[in-house]
Amino acid sequence: MNRRTFLTSTLAASLSTTLHAQDKKPVRILLRSSWQTVNIGDIAHTPGMLALLEKHRPDAEVTLWPSSVDRGVEEILRARFPKLKIAKSKAEKDAALAECDFFLHGSGPGLVGVKEAQLAQAAGKPYGFGGVTLNDAEIAGQRELLAGAKFVFLRDTDSMRALGTATGMKAPQTQFGPDATFAIDLRDDAAAAALLKECNMEPGKFLCAIPRLRWTPYWEIHPESRKPDLERIKVNEEFAEKDHAKLREGITAWVRETKMRVLLTPEMTYAVPLLRTLLFDKLPDDVKPHVRFMERYWLTAEACSVYAQAAALVSMEQHSPIMGIAAGVPSVLVRQPTDTRKGRMWYDLKMDDWVFEVDTTTGAQIAARLVQIGHDLPTARATAAKARALAHERMAAMISAIG
Repeated sequence: MNRRTFLTSTLAASLSTTLHAQDKKPVRILLRSSWQTVNIGDIAHTPGMLALLEKHRPDAEVTLWPSSVDRGVEEILRARFPKLKIAKSKAEKDAALAECDFFLHGSGPGLVGVKEAQLAQAAGKPYGFGGVTLNDAEIAGQRELLAGAKFVFLRDTDSMRALGTATGMKAPQTQFGPDATFAIDLRDDAAAAALLKECNMEPGKFLCAIPRLRWTPYWEIHPESRKPDLERIKVNEEFAEKDHAKLREGITAWVRETKMRVLLTPEMTYAVPLLRTLLFDKLPDDVKPHVRFMERYWLTAEACSVYAQAAALVSMEQHSPIMGIAAGVPSVLVRQPTDTRKGRMWYDLKMDDWVFEVDTTTGAQIAARLVQIGHDLPTARATAAKARALAHERMAAMISAIG
């Protein structure tokens, strides 16, 4: 082959490859997520997963099939992900399912989108579950659906063990894949700056504290569709003061020992009044001047910006500290026994020293850990960075499994 022939054939091959790449259609991923908007954690699943897809599958065309994107959540998602398509009408959802190349069930407390996953299976679409917790009833009742998935990434190893031992069945790929919220990068810095100024919080020098009742009172949040659960109301009444007395002890020690301030923040709408009644009002008089509480609910972008500027977080809820770790901020979880298997994530990500089981923990132990973090923030941030890196490693594997 002479030089002219070689160059001509090389150019032709290159042109053919370029044209083929141009003709190749992007992979169309249908993401079933966005479960509710009364919880900044449930809001957070979606932008976390979208950020992962953007990073690891920039070639993909992503359509979101949401349960709810009200309260301004749709605007937040569109601002951060301008290429995102959102299927809201039945016609749009039907078309998105028919046209997708892969159905991805996003992170969540379980098989929240089970009906849609079943539709994907019936339509012959490849599908997978990305960062979910499973309970025993879901495992027993959805054997065929789980077995037919291309992958099931479980956000806690307790769910992995339950899936393996209870049924003897696994999907082709069953792995540990943390909640996609660990990848969240939403920000609303303007709103955060206004809030911190209003509350006299200096960036990098305050603790965020987040309360939680043992059972979320959905009968108060959705009274039109939920009847009061008398048994759960009784449990909440029995343990609300016991649990939050321990959190208050941690807040008190933080103020007195580190000389830094505290901002009390909600993860769910129902928690806003609790910031005052369960936490602030019962603090010692010398501590109160250094503590402020929010008097409104907020959305995830503002929360992420505030958490990113905190020195540390302590929370009885799960997703605020996940947002903290996503920003590299030391985050302590006080876990209640009514919480699901998801709390195992703190152990799975090697943060054993930052998780406390509330029934076997004293307020003094929580206080000691918070003071330790406050006195050595560089070391604590290094620990948070390691946990974040491990979460990202596993989440990258999750997205790679789409193929």
